Amino acid sequence: MLAFTIQDGRRATARRSVNGLLCPVNGGVSVKIPAHPTHLSKGDRRLMKRWLKAVLSTVFLLGVLVLVGITVTIGWRPVIGPKARPLTDRRFEPTPARLERGAYLVKNVAACLFCHSEVDPSVPGLPVKAGMAGSGRTIAAEEMPWLTATNLTPDPETGVGRWTDDMLARAIREGIGHDGRALFPFMPYVNYRKMSDEDLASVITYLRSLPVVRRENPPSDVPFPVNRLINSLPEPVEGSVPEPDVSTPEKRGEYLVTIASCSDCHTPRNEQGQYLPGMEFAGGNILKYVGAREPRAAANITPSPSGIPYYNEALFIEMFRTGKVRGREISDLMPWGHYRGMTDEDLAAIFAYLKTLAPIDHYVDNAMPVTPCPRCNIPHGGGERNKSNDGR
Repeated sequence: MLAFTIQDGRRATARRSVNGLLCPVNGGVSVKIPAHPTHLSKGDRRLMKRWLKAVLSTVFLLGVLVLVGITVTIGWRPVIGPKARPLTDRRFEPTPARLERGAYLVKNVAACLFCHSEVDPSVPGLPVKAGMAGSGRTIAAEEMPWLTATNLTPDPETGVGRWTDDMLARAIREGIGHDGRALFPFMPYVNYRKMSDEDLASVITYLRSLPVVRRENPPSDVPFPVNRLINSLPEPVEGSVPEPDVSTPEKRGEYLVTIASCSDCHTPRNEQGQYLPGMEFAGGNILKYVGAREPRAAANITPSPSGIPYYNEALFIEMFRTGKVRGREISDLMPWGHYRGMTDEDLAAIFAYLKTLAPIDHYVDNAMPVTPCPRCNIPHGGGERNKSNDGR
Protein backbone atom coordinates (compact mmCIF):
# COMPACT_ATOMS: atom_id res chain seq x y z
CA MET A 1 0.00 0.00 0.00
CA LEU A 2 1.00 3.64 -0.45
CA ALA A 3 1.81 6.08 2.32
CA PHE A 4 1.67 9.84 1.86
CA THR A 5 3.86 11.88 4.20
CA ILE A 6 2.72 15.48 4.56
CA GLN A 7 5.60 17.80 5.40
CA ASP A 8 4.68 21.01 7.26
CA GLY A 9 1.25 20.97 5.64
CA ARG A 10 2.74 22.16 2.36
CA ARG A 11 3.85 19.11 0.34
CA ALA A 12 3.34 15.39 0.28
CA THR A 13 5.66 12.51 -0.65
CA ALA A 14 4.70 8.92 -1.29
CA ARG A 15 6.41 5.96 0.37
CA ARG A 16 5.64 2.25 0.26
CA SER A 17 5.07 0.70 3.63
CA VAL A 18 6.08 -2.79 4.71
CA ASN A 19 3.27 -5.08 5.89
CA GLY A 20 0.98 -2.08 6.15
CA LEU A 21 3.14 -0.39 8.87
CA LEU A 22 4.14 3.24 8.64
CA CYS A 23 6.56 5.21 10.79
CA PRO A 24 6.56 8.97 11.32
CA VAL A 25 8.96 10.69 8.91
CA ASN A 26 10.87 13.65 10.36
CA GLY A 27 7.91 15.01 12.22
CA GLY A 28 5.56 14.73 9.24
CA VAL A 29 2.16 13.09 9.31
CA SER A 30 1.76 9.74 7.57
CA VAL A 31 -1.60 8.84 6.00
CA LYS A 32 -2.27 5.24 5.04
CA ILE A 33 -4.44 4.62 1.98
CA PRO A 34 -5.45 1.00 1.42
CA ALA A 35 -4.63 -0.21 -2.07
CA HIS A 36 -7.58 -2.64 -2.17
CA PRO A 37 -10.87 -2.91 -0.26
CA THR A 38 -9.93 -6.35 1.04
CA HIS A 39 -7.51 -4.68 3.36
CA LEU A 40 -10.39 -2.77 5.02
CA SER A 41 -11.86 -3.93 8.27
CA LYS A 42 -15.30 -5.56 8.22
CA GLY A 43 -16.85 -2.40 9.69
CA ASP A 44 -15.23 -0.22 7.05
CA ARG A 45 -16.40 -2.56 4.28
CA ARG A 46 -19.98 -2.46 5.57
CA LEU A 47 -19.78 1.33 5.72
CA MET A 48 -18.46 1.49 2.15
CA LYS A 49 -21.22 -0.80 0.86
CA ARG A 50 -23.87 1.36 2.54
CA TRP A 51 -22.29 4.46 1.06
CA LEU A 52 -22.16 2.97 -2.46
CA LYS A 53 -25.76 1.79 -2.14
CA ALA A 54 -26.85 5.26 -1.09
CA VAL A 55 -25.01 6.86 -4.02
CA LEU A 56 -26.46 4.40 -6.54
CA SER A 57 -29.96 4.83 -5.11
CA THR A 58 -29.65 8.62 -5.34
CA VAL A 59 -28.43 8.45 -8.94
CA PHE A 60 -31.25 6.07 -9.85
CA LEU A 61 -33.86 8.31 -8.20
CA LEU A 62 -32.52 11.40 -9.96
CA GLY A 63 -32.61 9.53 -13.26
CA VAL A 64 -36.22 8.51 -12.69
CA LEU A 65 -37.16 12.10 -11.82
CA VAL A 66 -35.48 13.40 -14.99
CA LEU A 67 -37.26 10.80 -17.14
CA VAL A 68 -40.63 11.56 -15.58
CA GLY A 69 -40.02 15.31 -15.83
CA ILE A 70 -39.23 15.12 -19.54
CA THR A 71 -42.22 12.84 -20.17
CA VAL A 72 -44.77 15.12 -18.49
CA THR A 73 -43.36 18.45 -19.74
CA ILE A 74 -41.78 18.65 -23.18
CA GLY A 75 -42.00 14.95 -24.00
CA TRP A 76 -39.34 12.96 -25.81
CA ARG A 77 -39.79 14.31 -29.32
CA PRO A 78 -37.31 17.19 -28.76
CA VAL A 79 -34.73 14.52 -27.94
CA ILE A 80 -35.51 11.69 -30.37
CA GLY A 81 -36.85 13.76 -33.28
CA PRO A 82 -40.27 14.44 -34.84
CA LYS A 83 -42.93 11.83 -35.45
CA ALA A 84 -42.83 11.06 -39.15
CA ARG A 85 -44.42 8.40 -41.30
CA PRO A 86 -42.42 6.59 -43.99
CA LEU A 87 -42.60 8.07 -47.46
CA THR A 88 -44.68 6.30 -50.09
CA ASP A 89 -44.48 6.16 -53.87
CA ARG A 90 -47.87 7.80 -54.40
CA ARG A 91 -48.13 10.20 -57.27
CA PHE A 92 -50.87 12.70 -58.04
CA GLU A 93 -52.11 12.64 -61.61
CA PRO A 94 -51.97 16.14 -63.07
CA THR A 95 -55.30 17.09 -64.61
CA PRO A 96 -56.59 20.43 -65.94
CA ALA A 97 -59.10 20.60 -63.07
CA ARG A 98 -56.38 20.05 -60.48
CA LEU A 99 -54.13 22.61 -62.13
CA GLU A 100 -56.89 25.23 -62.06
CA ARG A 101 -57.90 24.47 -58.48
CA GLY A 102 -54.28 24.37 -57.34
CA ALA A 103 -53.52 27.77 -58.86
CA TYR A 104 -56.52 29.22 -57.07
CA LEU A 105 -55.53 27.77 -53.70
CA VAL A 106 -51.81 28.60 -53.91
CA LYS A 107 -52.22 32.16 -55.16
CA ASN A 108 -55.42 33.25 -53.41
CA VAL A 109 -56.49 31.10 -50.45
CA ALA A 110 -53.41 29.57 -48.84
CA ALA A 111 -51.38 32.54 -50.17
CA CYS A 112 -48.29 30.32 -50.45
CA LEU A 113 -46.52 32.76 -52.75
CA PHE A 114 -46.66 35.56 -50.18
CA CYS A 115 -44.11 33.69 -48.06
CA HIS A 116 -42.34 31.67 -50.74
CA SER A 117 -41.53 34.59 -53.06
CA GLU A 118 -39.80 37.94 -53.00
CA VAL A 119 -42.51 40.59 -52.85
CA ASP A 120 -42.41 44.18 -54.01
CA PRO A 121 -42.87 46.56 -51.05
CA SER A 122 -43.03 49.55 -53.38
CA VAL A 123 -46.49 48.45 -54.54
CA PRO A 124 -49.55 48.37 -52.24
CA GLY A 125 -50.63 44.80 -51.59
CA LEU A 126 -47.05 43.44 -51.61
CA PRO A 127 -47.34 41.61 -54.93
CA VAL A 128 -44.84 38.96 -55.99
CA LYS A 129 -41.90 40.37 -57.93
CA ALA A 130 -41.95 39.51 -61.61
CA GLY A 131 -40.20 36.24 -62.38
CA MET A 132 -39.81 35.29 -58.70
CA ALA A 133 -43.03 33.36 -58.05
CA GLY A 134 -42.37 30.52 -55.62
CA SER A 135 -38.58 30.92 -55.67
CA GLY A 136 -38.31 31.25 -51.89
CA ARG A 137 -36.88 33.89 -49.59
CA THR A 138 -35.55 34.43 -46.11
CA ILE A 139 -38.06 35.64 -43.53
CA ALA A 140 -35.76 38.43 -42.34
CA ALA A 141 -38.34 41.17 -42.91
CA GLU A 142 -40.56 39.45 -40.35
CA GLU A 143 -37.57 39.45 -37.93
CA MET A 144 -36.74 35.79 -38.41
CA PRO A 145 -33.50 36.00 -40.43
CA TRP A 146 -32.67 32.39 -39.52
CA LEU A 147 -35.74 31.08 -41.35
CA THR A 148 -36.04 30.40 -45.07
CA ALA A 149 -39.14 29.68 -47.11
CA THR A 150 -38.18 26.98 -49.62
CA ASN A 151 -37.87 27.51 -53.35
CA LEU A 152 -41.03 25.72 -54.51
CA THR A 153 -40.27 25.83 -58.22
CA PRO A 154 -39.34 22.59 -60.02
CA ASP A 155 -35.64 23.47 -60.25
CA PRO A 156 -33.79 20.20 -59.49
CA GLU A 157 -30.82 21.87 -57.79
CA THR A 158 -32.30 24.72 -55.76
CA GLY A 159 -36.01 23.92 -55.75
CA VAL A 160 -38.27 20.91 -55.30
CA GLY A 161 -37.65 19.33 -58.69
CA ARG A 162 -36.23 16.19 -57.10
CA TRP A 163 -38.84 15.93 -54.38
CA THR A 164 -41.44 13.22 -54.79
CA ASP A 165 -45.13 14.03 -54.58
CA ASP A 166 -45.27 12.41 -51.16
CA MET A 167 -42.34 14.49 -49.92
CA LEU A 168 -44.33 17.58 -50.81
CA ALA A 169 -47.51 16.14 -49.32
CA ARG A 170 -45.75 15.27 -46.06
CA ALA A 171 -44.20 18.73 -45.81
CA ILE A 172 -47.45 20.59 -46.55
CA ARG A 173 -49.80 18.73 -44.21
CA GLU A 174 -47.50 17.05 -41.70
CA GLY A 175 -44.62 19.48 -41.18
CA ILE A 176 -41.78 17.13 -42.14
CA GLY A 177 -39.16 18.37 -44.59
CA HIS A 178 -37.81 16.23 -47.41
CA ASP A 179 -34.79 15.53 -45.19
CA GLY A 180 -36.89 14.37 -42.22
CA ARG A 181 -36.54 17.46 -40.04
CA ALA A 182 -39.46 19.25 -38.40
CA LEU A 183 -40.51 22.43 -40.19
CA PHE A 184 -40.81 25.65 -38.23
CA PRO A 185 -44.55 26.33 -37.80
CA PHE A 186 -44.38 29.68 -39.59
CA MET A 187 -45.28 27.24 -42.34
CA PRO A 188 -48.88 26.59 -41.19
CA TYR A 189 -48.92 22.83 -41.64
CA VAL A 190 -51.04 22.49 -38.49
CA ASN A 191 -53.84 24.21 -40.41
CA TYR A 192 -53.11 22.38 -43.65
CA ARG A 193 -53.67 19.06 -41.90
CA LYS A 194 -57.34 19.72 -42.65
CA MET A 195 -56.71 20.26 -46.34
CA SER A 196 -58.58 17.60 -48.30
CA ASP A 197 -56.70 15.00 -50.29
CA GLU A 198 -58.04 16.43 -53.54
CA ASP A 199 -57.00 19.98 -52.65
CA LEU A 200 -53.57 18.68 -51.65
CA ALA A 201 -53.23 16.96 -55.03
CA SER A 202 -54.29 20.18 -56.73
CA VAL A 203 -51.74 22.28 -54.84
CA ILE A 204 -48.91 19.89 -55.73
CA THR A 205 -50.03 19.76 -59.36
CA TYR A 206 -49.83 23.54 -59.57
CA LEU A 207 -46.44 23.72 -57.84
CA ARG A 208 -45.09 21.33 -60.46
CA SER A 209 -46.23 23.80 -63.13
CA LEU A 210 -44.42 26.87 -61.76
CA PRO A 211 -41.74 28.30 -64.05
CA VAL A 212 -38.33 27.07 -62.94
CA VAL A 213 -36.32 29.64 -61.01
CA ARG A 214 -32.75 28.74 -60.11
CA ARG A 215 -32.34 30.52 -56.78
CA GLU A 216 -30.07 29.27 -54.02
CA ASN A 217 -31.54 30.21 -50.64
CA PRO A 218 -29.68 29.74 -47.35
CA PRO A 219 -30.92 26.79 -45.30
CA SER A 220 -33.01 27.51 -42.23
CA ASP A 221 -31.02 27.56 -39.00
CA VAL A 222 -33.64 27.60 -36.24
CA PRO A 223 -31.92 28.54 -32.97
CA PHE A 224 -31.60 26.19 -30.02
CA PRO A 225 -33.69 25.17 -28.09
CA VAL A 226 -36.55 26.06 -30.45
CA ASN A 227 -35.12 23.74 -33.09
CA ARG A 228 -35.61 20.87 -30.64
CA LEU A 229 -38.96 21.93 -29.21
CA ILE A 230 -40.65 22.12 -32.62
CA ASN A 231 -40.07 18.37 -32.99
CA SER A 232 -43.23 17.92 -30.91
CA LEU A 233 -45.49 19.58 -33.48
CA PRO A 234 -45.56 17.37 -36.62
CA GLU A 235 -48.15 14.61 -36.69
CA PRO A 236 -48.67 12.09 -39.49
CA VAL A 237 -51.98 12.32 -41.33
CA GLU A 238 -53.60 8.97 -40.70
CA GLY A 239 -55.84 7.87 -43.53
CA SER A 240 -57.52 10.06 -46.10
CA VAL A 241 -58.86 13.58 -45.61
CA PRO A 242 -62.25 13.85 -47.32
CA GLU A 243 -63.67 16.82 -49.14
CA PRO A 244 -64.97 19.44 -46.69
CA ASP A 245 -68.63 19.92 -45.97
CA VAL A 246 -69.54 23.08 -47.87
CA SER A 247 -73.30 22.63 -47.64
CA THR A 248 -73.74 26.07 -46.03
CA PRO A 249 -71.79 29.33 -46.44
CA GLU A 250 -70.71 29.09 -42.81
CA LYS A 251 -69.22 25.60 -43.23
CA ARG A 252 -67.56 26.59 -46.48
CA GLY A 253 -66.15 29.66 -44.77
CA GLU A 254 -64.77 27.66 -41.87
CA TYR A 255 -62.73 25.50 -44.26
CA LEU A 256 -61.44 28.55 -46.14
CA VAL A 257 -60.51 30.37 -42.93
CA THR A 258 -58.55 27.31 -41.84
CA ILE A 259 -56.64 26.94 -45.12
CA ALA A 260 -56.04 30.70 -45.25
CA SER A 261 -54.57 30.49 -41.71
CA CYS A 262 -56.49 33.56 -40.55
CA SER A 263 -56.13 32.50 -36.92
CA ASP A 264 -52.33 32.58 -37.11
CA CYS A 265 -52.41 36.38 -37.26
CA HIS A 266 -55.76 37.23 -35.72
CA THR A 267 -55.52 35.09 -32.56
CA PRO A 268 -53.00 36.51 -30.06
CA ARG A 269 -50.23 34.27 -28.78
CA ASN A 270 -48.19 34.08 -25.62
CA GLU A 271 -44.40 34.24 -25.43
CA GLN A 272 -44.19 30.53 -26.24
CA GLY A 273 -46.09 31.07 -29.49
CA GLN A 274 -49.25 29.33 -28.24
CA TYR A 275 -52.74 30.69 -28.85
CA LEU A 276 -54.21 32.50 -25.89
CA PRO A 277 -57.30 30.55 -24.82
CA GLY A 278 -60.55 32.45 -25.06
CA MET A 279 -59.07 34.99 -27.51
CA GLU A 280 -59.87 33.32 -30.83
CA PHE A 281 -59.71 35.87 -33.67
CA ALA A 282 -59.60 38.76 -31.16
CA GLY A 283 -56.52 40.38 -32.68
CA GLY A 284 -53.45 41.96 -31.11
CA ASN A 285 -50.54 40.09 -32.70
CA ILE A 286 -47.97 42.50 -34.12
CA LEU A 287 -47.29 42.08 -37.84
CA LYS A 288 -43.97 43.32 -39.21
CA TYR A 289 -42.13 43.86 -42.47
CA VAL A 290 -38.95 45.59 -41.34
CA GLY A 291 -37.69 48.40 -43.54
CA ALA A 292 -40.80 48.69 -45.67
CA ARG A 293 -43.87 48.86 -43.42
CA GLU A 294 -44.71 50.18 -39.98
CA PRO A 295 -45.66 47.44 -37.51
CA ARG A 296 -49.39 46.88 -37.21
CA ALA A 297 -51.55 44.89 -34.81
CA ALA A 298 -53.91 42.33 -36.31
CA ALA A 299 -57.53 43.39 -35.97
CA ASN A 300 -60.20 41.88 -33.79
CA ILE A 301 -62.43 40.24 -36.40
CA THR A 302 -65.08 38.86 -34.03
CA PRO A 303 -68.64 40.33 -33.96
CA SER A 304 -67.84 42.13 -30.69
CA PRO A 305 -68.45 45.90 -30.52
CA SER A 306 -64.64 46.18 -30.41
CA GLY A 307 -64.36 43.92 -33.48
CA ILE A 308 -66.03 44.33 -36.89
CA PRO A 309 -69.77 44.50 -36.11
CA TYR A 310 -70.22 47.35 -38.62
CA TYR A 311 -69.09 45.21 -41.55
CA ASN A 312 -71.62 43.82 -43.95
CA GLU A 313 -70.90 41.33 -46.69
CA ALA A 314 -70.41 43.97 -49.38
CA LEU A 315 -67.99 46.00 -47.24
CA PHE A 316 -66.04 42.87 -46.36
CA ILE A 317 -65.59 41.92 -50.01
CA GLU A 318 -64.74 45.53 -50.94
CA MET A 319 -61.99 45.59 -48.31
CA PHE A 320 -60.25 42.60 -49.89
CA ARG A 321 -60.65 43.94 -53.40
CA THR A 322 -59.36 47.47 -52.66
CA GLY A 323 -57.42 47.33 -49.40
CA LYS A 324 -59.70 50.01 -48.00
CA VAL A 325 -62.67 50.28 -45.64
CA ARG A 326 -64.79 53.33 -46.41
CA GLY A 327 -61.74 55.20 -47.63
CA ARG A 328 -59.49 54.10 -44.75
CA GLU A 329 -56.48 52.15 -45.96
CA ILE A 330 -55.84 48.69 -44.54
CA SER A 331 -52.20 47.73 -44.02
CA ASP A 332 -51.10 45.12 -46.53
CA LEU A 333 -49.33 43.30 -43.71
CA MET A 334 -52.74 41.68 -43.68
CA PRO A 335 -52.11 40.33 -47.19
CA TRP A 336 -55.33 41.43 -48.84
CA GLY A 337 -53.30 41.82 -52.03
CA HIS A 338 -52.97 38.04 -52.17
CA TYR A 339 -56.39 37.10 -50.81
CA ARG A 340 -58.31 39.44 -53.10
CA GLY A 341 -58.19 36.89 -55.89
CA MET A 342 -60.78 34.78 -54.07
CA THR A 343 -64.24 34.62 -55.58
CA ASP A 344 -67.12 36.64 -54.21
CA GLU A 345 -68.74 33.39 -53.12
CA ASP A 346 -65.70 32.37 -51.07
CA LEU A 347 -65.22 35.80 -49.49
CA ALA A 348 -68.92 35.89 -48.61
CA ALA A 349 -68.58 32.44 -47.04
CA ILE A 350 -65.63 33.62 -44.93
CA PHE A 351 -67.68 36.58 -43.74
CA ALA A 352 -70.61 34.28 -42.91
CA TYR A 353 -68.32 32.12 -40.79
CA LEU A 354 -66.78 35.09 -38.97
CA LYS A 355 -70.27 36.20 -37.93
CA THR A 356 -70.67 32.88 -36.08
CA LEU A 357 -67.62 33.49 -33.87
CA ALA A 358 -68.04 34.26 -30.20
CA PRO A 359 -67.76 38.04 -29.68
CA ILE A 360 -64.63 38.85 -27.67
CA ASP A 361 -64.15 42.26 -26.09
CA HIS A 362 -60.63 43.28 -27.08
CA TYR A 363 -59.98 46.80 -28.34
CA VAL A 364 -57.31 47.06 -31.06
CA ASP A 365 -56.85 50.33 -32.95
CA ASN A 366 -53.68 51.02 -34.94
CA ALA A 367 -54.58 54.71 -35.13
CA MET A 368 -54.02 55.03 -31.37
CA PRO A 369 -50.70 55.08 -29.47
CA VAL A 370 -49.20 51.72 -28.63
CA THR A 371 -49.79 50.94 -24.94
CA PRO A 372 -49.60 47.78 -22.81
CA CYS A 373 -52.66 45.58 -23.07
CA PRO A 374 -53.66 43.75 -19.88
CA ARG A 375 -55.93 41.43 -21.87
CA CYS A 376 -53.46 39.89 -24.33
CA ASN A 377 -50.20 41.13 -22.76
CA ILE A 378 -49.09 42.45 -26.16
CA PRO A 379 -48.52 46.21 -26.46
CA HIS A 380 -50.66 47.53 -29.31
CA GLY A 381 -52.72 50.53 -30.33
CA GLY A 382 -55.43 51.18 -27.76
CA GLY A 383 -54.13 48.42 -25.50
CA GLU A 384 -54.69 50.35 -22.27
CA ARG A 385 -58.43 50.50 -22.98
CA ASN A 386 -58.76 46.78 -22.33
CA LYS A 387 -59.28 44.96 -19.05
CA SER A 388 -57.46 41.85 -17.95
CA ASN A 389 -59.25 38.52 -17.96
CA ASP A 390 -60.09 38.92 -14.29
CA GLY A 391 -61.84 42.21 -15.03
CA ARG A 392 -59.22 44.53 -13.59
